[in-house]
Amino acid sequence: MSLVLTSTAFANGGIIPRRHTCEGEDISPDLAWSGVPAGCQSLVLLIDDPDAPDPQAPRMVWDHWLLYNLPAELQGLPAGIEPGALPTGTGQGLNSWGETGYRGPCPPIGRHRYFHLLYALDYRMPDLGTPPRHQLLAMMDEHILARAELVGTYQQGDWRGG
Repeated sequence: MSLVLTSTAFANGGIIPRRHTCEGEDISPDLAWSGVPAGCQSLVLLIDDPDAPDPQAPRMVWDHWLLYNLPAELQGLPAGIEPGALPTGTGQGLNSWGETGYRGPCPPIGRHRYFHLLYALDYRMPDLGTPPRHQLLAMMDEHILARAELVGTYQQGDWRGG
């Protein structure tokens, strides 16, 4: 069985609903996963946009949410989860706004892809405070047991049908 990541908010490759974007409530979508491998000690969730700032000329990966040390037995997160409701011991990294927490899609131009990436690790990271993405990736190196991906898309105005 492989690690699988899903959401009731959107299908893989589908449009992320307005409520999860800067044009709506800007709340995180619900996420569920299954197939966590034996030996998993913690999970890492990253949501990013590799198409920033323009999908025709991407120059950076824009981080929307970084969570680490999610418990291996956890099976998902509800929509709009508040930081205080995250499982005990869960750490949050710095998003590209220089903050912790979820910030939804808000592309300045064109249709962007938003990768929701879940990693199963064979260890629990030390308390890293609020690390940037590159520090999390370095700490994960050589500890990844499995990876799952859920991709949503968004272009400003999708809720208007265009």
